[in-house]
Amino acid sequence: MIINVVAALIWNKDKFLICQRPENKARGLLWEFVGGKVEKGETERQALIRECREELAITVEPHEVFMTVEHEYPDVTVHLTLFNCGISDGEPQLLEHKDMRWITAEQIPQFDFCPADKEILKRISANF
Repeated sequence: MIINVVAALIWNKDKFLICQRPENKARGLLWEFVGGKVEKGETERQALIRECREELAITVEPHEVFMTVEHEYPDVTVHLTLFNCGISDGEPQLLEHKDMRWITAEQIPQFDFCPADKEILKRISANF
C-alpha cells in the first residue's frame, strides 16, 4: 500500500525549517519536514496547507514542487511530494512535534532524519 504524503520546504533566508517527530509515533524523534497524509478529496496543496495549520499553526503558500520521493519503510510505502513554501500567516508553534529548528544546509549532518528525506537532503546540500 502506498500512502500519498506532502511536506513543506519552508525557507527563511539561508535556513529551512525542520521538525522532530514525537517519541510515541512511528520513526519517533527523527527529524522531518512538516506535512502529512493527503486525505480523500484533497489536492496535495490543500493537504499541505491543512497539515501546516494543524502541526505548526501557520498558513503556508505552496509554490513549485522541490522534489518527489518514494520510500519503502517496513510498515508502509510513502510517496512524498515536497513543495517549496512560504509562510503567509503566523509564527511556527509546536502543536504536535517535540522540537523544531531553522537550519542551514551545512547543519544537515547534525540531525538524524527520516530515511524518506535522505535524497531530498542530498539535493538541498548540493544546491546550497
